[in-house]
Amino acid sequence: MARQPGLSVRLKLTLSYAWFLMVAGALLLAVVYVFLLRYVPDEVNLGSDPAGRRPRLFVPNRSDLERAFLPRASLALGALLVLGLAGGWFLAGRVLAPLNRITEATRAVAGGSLSHRIRLPGKQDEFRELADAFDAMVGRLEAHDAEQQRFAANASHELRTPLAVTQTLLDVARSEPDPDTSRLLERLWAVNARAIDITEALLVLSRADRGSFEREEIDLSLVAEEVAETLLPLAEERSVTLTTAGDQVRAVGSHALLLQLATNLVHNGIVHNLPAGGGVRTSTRADGGGAVLVVENTGPVVDPVLLPTLVEPFRRGTDRVRSDHPGVGLGLAIVRSITEAHDGSLTVQPRDGGGLRVTVRLPRS
Repeated sequence: MARQPGLSVRLKLTLSYAWFLMVAGALLLAVVYVFLLRYVPDEVNLGSDPAGRRPRLFVPNRSDLERAFLPRASLALGALLVLGLAGGWFLAGRVLAPLNRITEATRAVAGGSLSHRIRLPGKQDEFRELADAFDAMVGRLEAHDAEQQRFAANASHELRTPLAVTQTLLDVARSEPDPDTSRLLERLWAVNARAIDITEALLVLSRADRGSFEREEIDLSLVAEEVAETLLPLAEERSVTLTTAGDQVRAVGSHALLLQLATNLVHNGIVHNLPAGGGVRTSTRADGGGAVLVVENTGPVVDPVLLPTLVEPFRRGTDRVRSDHPGVGLGLAIVRSITEAHDGSLTVQPRDGGGLRVTVRLPRS
């Protein structure tokens, strides 16, 4: 934004300090003049000495004191002005030194250096609070930028894979004199369906990251029951038992996104059940000021070291997923983004005996 040139903050503070010092000095001199000199008479009468033996004494009257006081008061005010300007300039520079450092850091960050930090030393005050808040903000921006770059690279790779497979299938079909059209169409349909799944998952993830949704009161128990009814055929196909329990508890958020969250958790619990015959249990409860949704599933033992990576985009537990349903690697990443967009918290823990327990805590209405 183009702005008209103006006085610097340091100069404004200097003039303020000098003006305040001048006003204080003028008030002090005015007090001396008003409350002291007014008691001195204009004429002094010492009486007469008829014999003329006593020497004549000089006693200054008010006019004499004014002629002696006012020039020296003017000199004192001038000295105060010089002292106020010099001292004010020095003090303003000392006070504004942290602000200059913050400004330099802001320009460095604006130039693309997200690794730059202020790290302002000293005790806590307003400038230190601003510097610490700035460092925390830049840290979040740097982490978000790194995550976005990693996500973009992974998304490009994941979307390129089905396109490359499609191109290979078409090249093979073109090279064959009598290609099997039905088999080609079946493979192309599967590859295209996977590309659509990836694209839809990316759109949901982007929507959750932006937080562009309307909030309303939602009963998490009804969301859990709706998800169980939707995924019941898939669970029966894989011989997985679905169980839904818990109390009615209301949270604030988007019904569509929270439904997607619960669907991803239950779907992951179903497809990650190995061997067949396991179970997925969904429960809801109120815990203090939060609404809690817990989804736990049976399955193989999960290495605790791998737990933090499960919520990252395009991270798949390939050793725990059936080959006929590889997934797109965005299930728990979407769950994490939706949870954070609702100001909630996500906890992923291994179950005793195998499987996972995922706990989502959301603010209550």
